[in-house]
Amino acid sequence: MSGFNTLLASLPPSVSKRLEEGLDQLGLEVSAHQREQLLGFVALLHKWNKAYNLTAVRDIDDMVARHVLDSASVAPHVTGPRLLDVGAGPGLPGIVLAILNPALAVTLVDSNGKKVRFQRQAVMELGLSNVTPSQARVETFSEAPFDQVISRAFASLVDFVTLTRELPRPGGQWLAMKGPGADDELRQLPGGVTLKARHPLKVPFETAERQLLILTVDSEPQEGVE
Repeated sequence: MSGFNTLLASLPPSVSKRLEEGLDQLGLEVSAHQREQLLGFVALLHKWNKAYNLTAVRDIDDMVARHVLDSASVAPHVTGPRLLDVGAGPGLPGIVLAILNPALAVTLVDSNGKKVRFQRQAVMELGLSNVTPSQARVETFSEAPFDQVISRAFASLVDFVTLTRELPRPGGQWLAMKGPGADDELRQLPGGVTLKARHPLKVPFETAERQLLILTVDSEPQEGVE
């Protein structure tokens, strides 16, 4: 733990300040322990990224906004209790969501070995007993069902839904974090998949448009759909 404390102590003050301001803008209350875990995740990601190229974001302050706060912005819509993060990369958004909600059981799936190794290291150092990393291609992953299946960086909405079709439980949801140009993708959704809700995401310190699309395989009434 002393090494982890040293890692936390190495963070510039701007990182903690940006995290606190961002969480406040999102209306998310966290304990001192959760705050330390989020800062620890940023510190680990920044350290590992220098050697393993886990993300194109190099600046540590940018990591807070583009990765941690972006992931945290969907927290009000993640109800679980079982969440699958597909194409999780270094654990985004899954690890952030697991920190914010310790009752959430999160499974991370990615085919990239170095990213999954980082996930496992982060889970160990942050003491996240509610996170299970798994190295696998999503089309061969069969540990189901999940209440919600989320993706932050999956190639396309159609591929996301098609390749994970058997993973949500009956009545479960897909949560797709997307940029502004998702309408064409929505028109290409396979039959039986319904857009239940669409929520704009306001990520602190970021100007790029973000939105969360909630999809289901049932016929629940739509809400907030434009």
